[in-house]
Amino acid sequence: MVKVLIFGATGYTGMELIRLLGNHPEARVMAGSSRNWAGRKVSDAFPFITRANDFNLFELAYLLENPTADIAFLALPHGEAATTAASLLEAGIKVIDLSADSRLKDLAVYQKWYGTHHAPSILTKAVYGLPEIKRSLITRADLVANPGCYPSTVIIGLAPLMNCDKVDTDCPIVDSKSGISGAGRGAKLTTSFCESGEGFKPYGVTRHRHIPEMEQELSELSRKNVKVRFTPHLIPVSRGMVSTIYLPLKDETTGAALRDIYCSHYEHEPFITILPPGVYPDTARLRGSNQCHIAVEIDERTEIAVVMVGIDNLVKGASGVAVQNMNLMMGMEETCGLLGLPLFP
Repeated sequence: MVKVLIFGATGYTGMELIRLLGNHPEARVMAGSSRNWAGRKVSDAFPFITRANDFNLFELAYLLENPTADIAFLALPHGEAATTAASLLEAGIKVIDLSADSRLKDLAVYQKWYGTHHAPSILTKAVYGLPEIKRSLITRADLVANPGCYPSTVIIGLAPLMNCDKVDTDCPIVDSKSGISGAGRGAKLTTSFCESGEGFKPYGVTRHRHIPEMEQELSELSRKNVKVRFTPHLIPVSRGMVSTIYLPLKDETTGAALRDIYCSHYEHEPFITILPPGVYPDTARLRGSNQCHIAVEIDERTEIAVVMVGIDNLVKGASGVAVQNMNLMMGMEETCGLLGLPLFP
């Protein structure tokens, strides 16, 4: 049985980890950290947690001094996760970092977008944790940088085309919509019900922190400098995400031909489904699952390829892919604990 710690257990991604690991036959959560619930059981914070899945919550510093586990998930804020990861690695514990502290390889780029990095030595140790792209490296890693939710949709959506001569991938245009849970569980006026319950708005225009992550991984895939025009939007649902990506055509092709490229590229991926023509990703049909749905069309009138990617931002966009990474790192079946169907309706 794999022994697990969750740092930041009472946030949305921490809670999603608890839910997924509660159904995992080969892993058990031993303890977690929480700023507000330290000294209590996790069932005090979430009464729906059953006795079999209950565990104690501690202050982060205490748990860090007494880390008895095989692997730890860090569902901590950017800036706070780095030093925690460094300490756990020194103690011989594998780490999956759900913050941005391990994702960017270039320290200067991190500091430009996030500020001071408190443990830069971890950047050279981290493997970017998108299994569909870095599976073999993840299996050998001690530190995995779990991808951001938006980058997951963009990188998965573009990877099959990054070396395709039919489309121009130098500067994809990405229009993304995310549920409010993507902003985290902390109380914020802008994500309160009255402020966002019936609203729909863009945010982080031209300066969203996920941009360098997308550009880093897409540039590596294509072996050229890729820029991304990215605009995220907040939509009034609790969870779910769809990214629509626009790419100019360089040569004549068809939607069927591009769809074949995707089907071939992701043929053996357990969580990716290429949708048939005329069927598009729908957050309501992905809710609670680790699935990713992709649709591909050609707009012949404007000579644009349109790629649409849908996920549950808390599962395949965060905690689900984190468990997927854990399975790979610990030598378990990659799909273990993750084959549950979506919640519908």
